[in-house]
Amino acid sequence: MAMAEKNCSYFLDALASKAPVPGGGGAAAMGGAIGMALSNMVGNLTVGKKKFAEVEDEIRTLLEQGSQIIEAMKALVDKDAEVFEPLSKAYGLPRETTEQTAHKEKVMEECSIEACSVPLEIMRKAYAGIRIHQRMGQIGTKLAISDVGCGVVFLKAALISGRLNIMINLGAIKNIKFIEETTTEMNRLLLEGSKIADETLALVIEKL
Repeated sequence: MAMAEKNCSYFLDALASKAPVPGGGGAAAMGGAIGMALSNMVGNLTVGKKKFAEVEDEIRTLLEQGSQIIEAMKALVDKDAEVFEPLSKAYGLPRETTEQTAHKEKVMEECSIEACSVPLEIMRKAYAGIRIHQRMGQIGTKLAISDVGCGVVFLKAALISGRLNIMINLGAIKNIKFIEETTTEMNRLLLEGSKIADETLALVIEKL
């Protein structure tokens, strides 16, 4: 059974244990899914109300996009564990000879590049989710506006957490092009996403 399909107590117990997975990446993805679900709750409370008839089609589109992000984030919880396993094994490779050291460094780099892929995708999904929250905060029902604020905070946390999980893996990578491209996208997502998240939170507070 996928980690995301187990109950909350199981996930939290596993997260708190000394087991290598789930870790920060899995927690970031789960937090992102929770944040996105809050926006969808607001959307579902908005549709069907006469007051919001003019924006109902747009709300339904946001709901569909939000549902896709939730499913993607749930899948990323397990994907993070999947890519970390070979990396954890690579740490145990011997390096007593020059050949062993070269082999270990090669495997570590390959595994670290793969391990960067999940938190980067978490950042991408978190950014997309933040954009949805921005619009939901503008046109969704005010009765649940606080949940837009809560949701966007979760997604900003996922954005920041994704960055941290990328950074810890970059140290074992020598591929300059990969480092530059990954760092550029990572920083863009963080900067733009955090700005939108903060603006959305400010809007929510203003409406409360």
